[in-house]
Amino acid sequence: MNRQKHQSLKIGIALGSGSARGWAHIGVLHALKDMGIEPDIVAGCSIGAFVGAAYANDQLNALDEWSKSLTLKDIIGLFDLSLTKGGVIQGDKLFKFIRDKSGDPDISSLSKSFGAVATDLNTGREVWLRDGLLLDSVRASVALPGLIAPTKHHNKWLIDGGLINPVPVSLCRAMGADVVIAVNLNGDLMKNKVNTADSNSTTPELNKDEGVSFFGRLSTPLKVGIERHKNVLISRFFSQNDKTPGVFEVMASSINIMQDRITRSRMAGDVPEIIISPKLSQLGLLEFDKAEIAIEEGRASVKRVQHEIEEILNESVQY
Repeated sequence: MNRQKHQSLKIGIALGSGSARGWAHIGVLHALKDMGIEPDIVAGCSIGAFVGAAYANDQLNALDEWSKSLTLKDIIGLFDLSLTKGGVIQGDKLFKFIRDKSGDPDISSLSKSFGAVATDLNTGREVWLRDGLLLDSVRASVALPGLIAPTKHHNKWLIDGGLINPVPVSLCRAMGADVVIAVNLNGDLMKNKVNTADSNSTTPELNKDEGVSFFGRLSTPLKVGIERHKNVLISRFFSQNDKTPGVFEVMASSINIMQDRITRSRMAGDVPEIIISPKLSQLGLLEFDKAEIAIEEGRASVKRVQHEIEEILNESVQY
């Protein structure tokens, strides 16, 4: 597609929440660029805010390379564990690492308009973060309840925006988008029953390590860290009983259900012009070491609707 044909349009992209599935956003943005489409407006929620921030800061290629290089050991090394500050993971080490690698610009200085969605922990209201330091807004948006500690921002405790607006189409429109491309990572979550805490997945690609899921592989290192604090919680936090789900399994499944239902409701009320839906229901909540699989599926999801994207943009230009 010729970029000049639709340069008069303000194209916005709403990058949805979905934890490790969110690496697919990288593939989506690459595939759109290959088509000559580079959104002017970026609205992100949770992992969508994380990837969207890199894109708006001209760091997408660097994020692509880094995400593909991540190993389980690297991921665990970025976890700063605590049981006393509102989340198992504090996030300080991760965001210090990112700040050291790519800086922390003010949102107003970015090459593209950027906004992130978070949730006010006290009121439940949706919060749009469109100014200030970039990483502050991203950190607030990714604060997954119970897993990543909430962030205090302008005297408000903020948590993951996926609780209230998993695919922020409304924010895209408020920022001036004429056409909104929504990337929904939750579209196929509940179509297949997936147990992210055991080894029963039937997807060979995602179970190269003898079928052991991320949660199974993660439990031992986390136990070591948590034992330093409170040994008594270990058996309850990581269930080894086949009949009783562990806390992480319950948390992951509950978030999947919630995001699926909220996404359906919000997008029915504010329908984007284009919907891109990567199919990654088999990817676990924290399988961030599977970036290559997610990124390739992001590219594939664009190709599946490429003709539709071109038609809609061409019609919008004529209108």
